Amino acid sequence: MQTVAAAVCAAMLTADPIAKAMAARKVARDWRLGRLAFAFDVAMPDMPARPDEPVLLPPGAMPKRGRGGSERGRVALLHALAHIEFVAIDLALDAAGRFGGERGSEFVTDWLSVAADEAMHFSLLARHLCTLGSFYGAMPAHDGMWNTARETAHDVAARMAVVPMVLEARGLDVTPATIERFAQAGEIRSARILQRILDDEIRHVRFGTKHFAKLCEERRESPPDLWKTLVRRHFHGAIKPPFNDSARRSAGLSYELMTGVA
Repeated sequence: MQTVAAAVCAAMLTADPIAKAMAARKVARDWRLGRLAFAFDVAMPDMPARPDEPVLLPPGAMPKRGRGGSERGRVALLHALAHIEFVAIDLALDAAGRFGGERGSEFVTDWLSVAADEAMHFSLLARHLCTLGSFYGAMPAHDGMWNTARETAHDVAARMAVVPMVLEARGLDVTPATIERFAQAGEIRSARILQRILDDEIRHVRFGTKHFAKLCEERRESPPDLWKTLVRRHFHGAIKPPFNDSARRSAGLSYELMTGVA
């Protein structure tokens, strides 16, 4: 029987975007059906495989795309979101494969289900880009997200604190306004896809807060204090309002985790 670590690693080392999305969903399905052994005999790659396109640029070198007021700007925004979802596949796979051995089968189940969701989100956006006369890879994308994985590869608590509880939580804050912008422009299909993503991301953040709380209990640490310490150390950005308070509360983020890190 193949091990879950080997299956996760193989998916991460799949470069083609559609094939990676299909591989991630297969790993999650095979794990759910008991076809993968709970064993971690394969190390996770330092860098997942990437396609030749999109060209990856440092965040500061990315061309300005505007705020989505024009059709071209909205396509550029959808492309950027597709890239976020593409990288998020590997972030979720890496969490399951890197930390699953120490955290147990529930942790693996949660993060493989997140990987499957991210794969579905990417596929929805990639297909939709084609209907708009574009495709994933048509524009450059930034390469900054995977730096978060490198920063937190040594500590599962740091990974939970930064990826679901900061990066994905920020998606809860900004996505409603993006949905409204697409709806006002008459792009109802885009708005519906983003609403589906928003609904799923609440669950993803909830997984992060759940596992972070367990880690804090085991380490006898205050969740707000440990979260702030880890975010100051490993997240190189600002956390500031406006916050989507209702979505964050649904995801288990407390008021202390909404007020930012000084």
